[in-house]
Amino acid sequence: MEHPLSQFKYCPKCGSAHFGVNNCKSKQCADCGFVYYFNPSSATVALILNEQNELLVCRRAKEPAQGTLDLPGGFIDIAETGEEGVSREVKEETGMEVTKAEYLFSLPNTYIYSGFPVQTLDMFFRCTVTDTVHFKAMDDAAEAFFLPLKEIRAEEFGLRSIRKGLEKFLEIKAPIP
Repeated sequence: MEHPLSQFKYCPKCGSAHFGVNNCKSKQCADCGFVYYFNPSSATVALILNEQNELLVCRRAKEPAQGTLDLPGGFIDIAETGEEGVSREVKEETGMEVTKAEYLFSLPNTYIYSGFPVQTLDMFFRCTVTDTVHFKAMDDAAEAFFLPLKEIRAEEFGLRSIRKGLEKFLEIKAPIP
């Protein structure tokens, strides 16, 4: 895969085409001197369990991986914490109100958005919600339902970081003897 910096041909400050590699994580403009550091975008993933120890899963309504299973979550907005971002995304996708968001772990990812590879840092949160009975699929989710943990098959989830995160969560939740 091509290095993410290769996607940027022109200086974002002055527009110059003399925008070359400075080091493995930055480019520098030869005309104005601006140095652009390429850092990942922050994203969240919600792990919501109900009283029957079932995990809330969604079916993706849009590309990438349209029609595959997913977990609620998405990009964090400017001036938003990870906890605020995951709470907002859960509300937008399911209508559920998050009362507690507990950070568990993070995974690097490349998310294809409109054909453009976006480097992300996906932060996984275990979320407690006010009500696990009343919810509906909205926004990016075509369907939302609870699935028993023993029936979860990571390969049915379309995004690589979600698959890896589920595997890690299931190990934490129920270690394999």
